[in-house]
Amino acid sequence: MSASPTLLALPTWPAEERHRITGVLTDIDDTLTTEGAITPDARQSLDALREAGIAVIPVTGRPIGWSAPHARSWPVQALVAENGSVAWVDGGRRKIYQQDEATRRRNHARLQEVAQRVLREVPGATLAQDSPGRETDIAIDHSEFTQLPPEAVAHAVRIMQAEGLNATVSSIHINGWIGAHDKWNGARWIVRELLGRELGEELDQWVYIGDSTNDQLMFQRFRHSVGVANIARFLPELTHRPRYLTASERGAGFTELARALLQNRP
Repeated sequence: MSASPTLLALPTWPAEERHRITGVLTDIDDTLTTEGAITPDARQSLDALREAGIAVIPVTGRPIGWSAPHARSWPVQALVAENGSVAWVDGGRRKIYQQDEATRRRNHARLQEVAQRVLREVPGATLAQDSPGRETDIAIDHSEFTQLPPEAVAHAVRIMQAEGLNATVSSIHINGWIGAHDKWNGARWIVRELLGRELGEELDQWVYIGDSTNDQLMFQRFRHSVGVANIARFLPELTHRPRYLTASERGAGFTELARALLQNRP
């Protein structure tokens, strides 16, 4: 899929397309959550989607440790963390990985070296406060508890890429990792692991919703993609934009999507 030439208001999404959706893949920070927490309306939306038989799978750059309580308490099919490398399944009782243990151990040591270079060379850079829960990537805070200017964010990304890492920028963090996984491959992997199906062959049955530059790979891949309203600050940087846009920001925008999926559903 290529970038949509224009952003369409969510209510313009044809009902016949919405009613074919059987699964929602969603970012977490500033998409499902608001100021770091899930609001009652967004939580009720998760419950309503589950009751309607629509699977919800968050795919996030957040660490697997941070994700554990959400995987256990939210009514989601699974929770994919660290940009696709690891996931909670079975209601948060079991972790599965895309890389074997030896590879993870080797990569972890290398990632810490790169993180220290970023901290040395980028003024004001700090590790994300959720770093102790990370197993397969590193994260530099740019907007959660520390404000880094755009040039510092770009500098950190360049360092990670020069060191051979994949790097992406979410609404709060700069993430770096080693390996071929990303949000798209993580989504394909978890659908195959859980459901025994190929996501790429049933894209008309899935929708993706997100809010920032690290979601644009998903916006590119999904024919049904939605941005919450707070994506506005990232739009100038997006090569691939979502097709639809909610009127509300963050969790309220996710709630809009849920209502659209459930409205007049056969």
